[in-house]
Amino acid sequence: MKKLFFSLLIAVFALPGLTFAQDKKIVWPELKSFHEVMAATFHPTEEGNLAPLKQKARELFKAAELWQESAIPEGFKPEETLANLKQLTIKCSAVKKAVEAKMSDADLTKLIGEAHDVFHKIVRECRKEAE
Repeated sequence: MKKLFFSLLIAVFALPGLTFAQDKKIVWPELKSFHEVMAATFHPTEEGNLAPLKQKARELFKAAELWQESAIPEGFKPEETLANLKQLTIKCSAVKKAVEAKMSDADLTKLIGEAHDVFHKIVRECRKEAE
């Protein structure tokens, strides 16, 4: 009876863990950090509000640098991801420099849009196919 009880106890606690491990999402803290800054800067520009972009351009660039320097998780294509992270950092540097140079809102909107496009390329096209 004791063996049956312990077998059931193990099944109750172990099986959900196995299922969870198979469905586990990719965790990449630097991606999450970058996304938070990108969302806070890009989406307001869609409505003509460039104040958040102007306030956080340096933070956006720094988040891109940190993301580029981080280890690429198993679920991403390493070469493709690294190349696009480099491109993203270049785009975010251009945004930062444009803000510092007080470029026009139209130019800033164009530049943040280009950076946003590269970001989406990384999170969509650089992932490995489900096996």
